[in-house]
Amino acid sequence: MAEEWTVGRLLQWTADYLKQHGSESPRLEAEVLLAHARGCQRIELYTSFADPAGEELRTKFRDLVRRRAEGMPVAYLVGHREFYSLDFRVTPAVLIPRPETELLVMTLLDWIKARGPAERPIEVADVGTGSGIIAITAAKHVPRARVTAIDVSIAALAVAKDNAQRLGVAERIEFVESDLLAAVPTTRKFDCIASNPPYVSTDELANLPREVKAYEPELALAAGPSGTSVIERLIPQATERLTSGGSLLLEISPMLQQRIEMLIASDKRLELGPTIKDLAALARVVQARRH
Repeated sequence: MAEEWTVGRLLQWTADYLKQHGSESPRLEAEVLLAHARGCQRIELYTSFADPAGEELRTKFRDLVRRRAEGMPVAYLVGHREFYSLDFRVTPAVLIPRPETELLVMTLLDWIKARGPAERPIEVADVGTGSGIIAITAAKHVPRARVTAIDVSIAALAVAKDNAQRLGVAERIEFVESDLLAAVPTTRKFDCIASNPPYVSTDELANLPREVKAYEPELALAAGPSGTSVIERLIPQATERLTSGGSLLLEISPMLQQRIEMLIASDKRLELGPTIKDLAALARVVQARRH
């Protein structure tokens, strides 16, 4: 008699299968996908190992696993990803939130906190908002912030608007369709402009893992032969729209640190601040202050 498929057996088989197909976290991915297929929390699987896995569940799960083995990221398969303890909906129209960007958000929140009490709302812009993680996290943690979320992609803005609505901050975020800050009047001033811009060079793009290169939006990744083409346009645009004493915060590739610091230093309106390193001691967030 054939051995019965249980939740535990299904997880073990799938973890082995995903490992053979190059997954770096096969057990975690198997659990996330099975929890999604069952419509439960991942933690609930741990008390369900002996439960039978029926044909309907296995069919649904099998399709998810097949698509994952082909390279589709787990976040797109399940439709969401946690960022800064908030749950964000994601689609192939937006980048999948990454832990590195949490450092940018922490830097932004620390900058606001250091300013102390203010008589007026703090004006924050998130350029290239994607799924809205920077804008929404800022609005969630800083009630006195007025946030402008900007993206050139209408599809990305739709995802960001949905996330803002679900997370209860839509009324404090203005969404603007714009290529960087081009559609934002220069008379509009911000106390802080934060951005996780595209910074992948042409050569790097060709060598990215399949699940990134084939599935995530190239528009949000690629930045020309040097990896700085977008940032080169963003710095002067942002500088024009910063208040005196305002701050520009950019997530960067560690390989671009020197080049981007030079770009900022060459703009006499800006004062370069200390570049913040991540837990791996790699340069991750460049800071500048408007004179």
